[in-house]
Amino acid sequence: MAAKEADKKLKITLVRSTIGQVPKARATVAAMGLRKLHQTVELPDNAATRGQIQRVRHMVKVEEA
Repeated sequence: MAAKEADKKLKITLVRSTIGQVPKARATVAAMGLRKLHQTVELPDNAATRGQIQRVRHMVKVEEA
């Protein structure tokens, strides 16, 4: 069962610019590997990733992968 949970991924897309955002939000977006608008990355579905998403929830779109 742990193997199934480890395989879960989230598709995260940057939909709002980092221009004018607070530095912490900009750093979080960069740490997630997002550089350009409408760029999508796949990250593991874990507590750390969920926390990053929570900090920049107004700038990203999240889907199950």
